[in-house]
Amino acid sequence: MTPSVDNTVVLATRNAAKLRELARILTQVGLADHGEPQIRLAGLDEFPETPDVPETGATFEANALLKARAIADHTGLPAVADDSGLCVDALNGMPGVLSARWAGRHGDDRANLELVLAQVADVPDARLGAQFVCAAALVVPGSGPHGPREWVVTGQVEGRLVREPRGSGGFGYDPIFQPGGFDQTTAEMTPEAKDAISHRGRAFRALTPFIIGIYREDT
Repeated sequence: MTPSVDNTVVLATRNAAKLRELARILTQVGLADHGEPQIRLAGLDEFPETPDVPETGATFEANALLKARAIADHTGLPAVADDSGLCVDALNGMPGVLSARWAGRHGDDRANLELVLAQVADVPDARLGAQFVCAAALVVPGSGPHGPREWVVTGQVEGRLVREPRGSGGFGYDPIFQPGGFDQTTAEMTPEAKDAISHRGRAFRALTPFIIGIYREDT
């Protein structure tokens, strides 16, 4: 692959963990040369004037597209955004799209997972099924023959909640989520092991061919 002159893709987040995660995935699928991705990823910290985009959609897909469209429009560059969350069977699929602000303040990971644990305190272990779901969107701005263009993919991993947080890796609800077939929570896994099975890893891997494609069109 020969990247275009401007080979930057903007990841619509200020979350350093998400930026590292996508960079690892792109490297794992071969978009690297001696450890440096041929496609350069930029977080929103490189674009300090970028406005916050309210997550007003009713679905993960809608929120991912809202963010990717806004960032692509603002920067003039291809933008990737995701929306993801924890869906608990006993809570009728909640927190869902409200996962990041379940306890009332956006991004308070500890308060969010403690509230979920409190809400399922009286739920039998057999009913602690849960899923991590991620929708990832790629939006390429432009008015030429190819654009603007949009793609949305989803990834999901089934598992269950544990009663007490375990592990110091990951972020969000990772310390209380145990994926099916594993004895560890996703916070106890290595980053590479988590990427291999995680909802975000699956979604980003599904999006990767479209990211590659936008740089192959002129070759």
